[in-house]
Amino acid sequence: MLTHCIAVAAATVLATLSSHATSYAEGAPREGGGIHCTLYKCDVVVDVPGQSGGQAGGSTGGNGSSSGDSSTDKTVCKYKLADPQPRAGSLDWEGHKPGDGAVYEQTCGWGDLNGNTIVRMVWLADPPAQETVAPAVLAQRAVDSMTLLGPDVASPRTTGEYTIGVPMWMWVHQSTTTYGPNTATASAGGITVAATAKVSKIVWSMGDGTSVTCNGPGTPYTSSEGMAQSPTCGHVYSKTSASAQSGKFPLTATSTWVINWQGGGQAGQLAEVRQTNVQVAVGEVQVVS
Repeated sequence: MLTHCIAVAAATVLATLSSHATSYAEGAPREGGGIHCTLYKCDVVVDVPGQSGGQAGGSTGGNGSSSGDSSTDKTVCKYKLADPQPRAGSLDWEGHKPGDGAVYEQTCGWGDLNGNTIVRMVWLADPPAQETVAPAVLAQRAVDSMTLLGPDVASPRTTGEYTIGVPMWMWVHQSTTTYGPNTATASAGGITVAATAKVSKIVWSMGDGTSVTCNGPGTPYTSSEGMAQSPTCGHVYSKTSASAQSGKFPLTATSTWVINWQGGGQAGQLAEVRQTNVQVAVGEVQVVS
């Protein structure tokens, strides 16, 4: 069980939370949840997942959290300075005057804040302790915010039919989400990490038991090249796809994204893998008599 001190008018709290908790008199046992209000604050007693009834396992401090018997019972709170600050005389100041400390928007929940949360305005005499996050964790957050996709295959095409013995040129369209560079930042606790992602290679699994590794996007084919092989990324099929399922080779293009990041006095590198699947029909040379 957990006690939250909420700086709002008692009537507002009772109207909002009446379906979740019942009020109790001063000194009455705090079992099953309840609200006790003074002029500036309301203590709201709520059930914490995983804790039994009775006295609260801990109470939130000015900038903190309380923990129960397991990680899911840990109360996690984050703070954001209210901007603009409330006007003088607002209940959010809890009887203090502007300039005496500050008012913050506090978001509290259990575990990782992905479940139910309580958002309220609180007065604090001193700034709250900042969240401590390792730069490498922020780097992964930055990567997770990117939209990194598999290769945008331009060739081979899924329509038409290729011919055994004829060089196939392979290349991809380039964009920030399919090839890079793709940049993003993530911040916490006064630290900002910047990350830049770019595809370093594409491995083409051709569907005929062979694979081709290309260290670039490939070179687009032009008719002036005739029967020449691609100078950067290509393949020559030696058998048809007639015996393959649906009569086409299942081709997979797998890109490796390399992400370089720096921030918080550190730097590092991460890697992500993405795939694109296409099907290619390969036939024999047609001889016209």
